[in-house]
Amino acid sequence: MDSSSVSNVDPVTHGGTADYSLVDFSLGSNPERPSGLTSVYESALSTSRRYALDDYSEFRVAAADFVGCDPAHVVPAAGVLEGLRLAIGVTVSPGESVAIPEPCCGEYAREVRLQGGEPRHVPYDEMLDIVDPDEHAAVILSYPNNPTGEAYPSNELREFAEACRRANTPLLVDESYLGFTRLPSTAGLDGVITLRSVTNVFGVPSLRAGFAAATGELRNKLDRARCTWVLSAPAVDVATFCLQQTAFVAETRDRIETERPRVVDELRRLGYDPYPSDSSLVLFEAPDVDTVLHETRKRDLAVRDARYYRSLDSHVRISVRRPCENDRLLDALAEAI
Repeated sequence: MDSSSVSNVDPVTHGGTADYSLVDFSLGSNPERPSGLTSVYESALSTSRRYALDDYSEFRVAAADFVGCDPAHVVPAAGVLEGLRLAIGVTVSPGESVAIPEPCCGEYAREVRLQGGEPRHVPYDEMLDIVDPDEHAAVILSYPNNPTGEAYPSNELREFAEACRRANTPLLVDESYLGFTRLPSTAGLDGVITLRSVTNVFGVPSLRAGFAAATGELRNKLDRARCTWVLSAPAVDVATFCLQQTAFVAETRDRIETERPRVVDELRRLGYDPYPSDSSLVLFEAPDVDTVLHETRKRDLAVRDARYYRSLDSHVRISVRRPCENDRLLDALAEAI
């Protein structure tokens, strides 16, 4: 059977389906949203009548507090991908090599090529073993990895960041899913450009709000190169509100820490082969991906066909959702085995 005929998810980077009747396990976004978000959206309408101040001071403070860096290190961006393009644009020149993990989202290689660079794929669990970072114009990491959900040990990651700094090789760290964990951010480390989404953990991915964080000359290059008014006034208001919802974030992390091991254990019991995960993402190998796609779609569920990722040919990616929804998915996967 042709996989394109049964896939219930378009082949986009982070998953997601246009069919809103489906419970979407393919999208790495929180199914919950902070209380009070609707009123913030409504209040933000009045601010859209004029341009926002381009300093984004309140947003920078909230973002810095969220990741633990200085507000001066924060450079606003319209989501991680816009931040990634900005970061690659100020670090990579035509013909230069950039190390990227495998598997990873296809945008890493695409953005490198758009700058004339040459992506060099390295197995994601061998990225921190790169002996000579100075062979590359930049190194890109996914922390935690997308699609596996596995995070590097924070002490080893910091040691690698220091090795890259000594080699004068910028380290670009995509922390799109780090908000679902209690792991420390790389924001504020010298020689590192940290890329953060404000929207995944708060359940509003289409808001398109995020930021980069860097120090010294890297930060200056990012700030000079970024677009003026890169975030709309409503996006700034909503994102700033979300970043201050510490109780919501704690509840989300508690749910993930409870549900993820339960889901992983049940996948193993059913006969699937899940990868280790530290975040809301779970990647598993399936005997027949097409059957998984068919059975989940029949039950109005969407999962991510991970065969779109380089080097994966029999895998499915899901995100951990609410307990009752996870149970529905596990029931469907039991029928697909």
